[in-house]
Amino acid sequence: MSLLVDHSFEVRVLRLRAEIRALGSCVVAYSGGVDSSVVLALAHEELGDRALAVIGRSATYATSELEAALTQAKGLGIEPRVIATAELDDPRFANNPSNRCYFCKGELYQQLAALARGEGYAAVLDGTNADDLADHRPGRRAADEHAVRSPLAECDLSKADVRALAAQLGLPSSDKPAMPCLSSRFPYGTQITEAQLRQVEAGEAWLRERGFRDVRLRHHGTVARLELEGHELVRLVEGPLRAQCVAHLKGLGFAYVALDLQGFRSGSLNETLPATSTIALRPTP
Repeated sequence: MSLLVDHSFEVRVLRLRAEIRALGSCVVAYSGGVDSSVVLALAHEELGDRALAVIGRSATYATSELEAALTQAKGLGIEPRVIATAELDDPRFANNPSNRCYFCKGELYQQLAALARGEGYAAVLDGTNADDLADHRPGRRAADEHAVRSPLAECDLSKADVRALAAQLGLPSSDKPAMPCLSSRFPYGTQITEAQLRQVEAGEAWLRERGFRDVRLRHHGTVARLELEGHELVRLVEGPLRAQCVAHLKGLGFAYVALDLQGFRSGSLNETLPATSTIALRPTP
């Protein structure tokens, strides 16, 4: 049975390489996360200088993430192009509706599509994987509108597949925790400001510096709600870390610090949304 699974994985990876190679050139929407890193690494191997990495830099993108993305790209022999996006200036985004990501991705993909047309690149690629298609992903609509290709999903590679492939490729991001943009820390309908984004970034950085791997600081106005992995909950509340954490977060401007006893779960703010149907992937041209 394991041989069949391994064979299927290898076949899908070969197909992925072939489809990227057939493009001849591409622009990769690169964030430094494991998904876009795999797409970029393979595009660079298959297309060389005809694969352009582009990072969209905005207030919602943590500085530490930008630095890690640039460092990883440098190790691959790639110099990404960094462009500015200003989704926070768009009230349709900043007011944080449930389709907030549509407006953010729409601006990014519009810029990338224009760049591709202007400089002669055949396609724009993103890092959407097959598992993402079952999640609440309003940004998929923006991808479709700008003809952005998702080769990982098109080749039916799951998140686990992508991490396995990243490990094969020797990417530093292969075991990197998921790190969605900082705007995902705010309940829908709560306005997002740059000052609040910096609170989230500084609070999460403090926790990660102390060895907490998967962590989210959910911003509820005066309340910081912390999500940690289940086995890490006790470590935070016992000993000196508890008082230190409270002091640090209050120093950032929070009045109260709460620990979510359900623990870390990606996309927990989507739990209040109505059930959504699976997103259909646009057929490969």
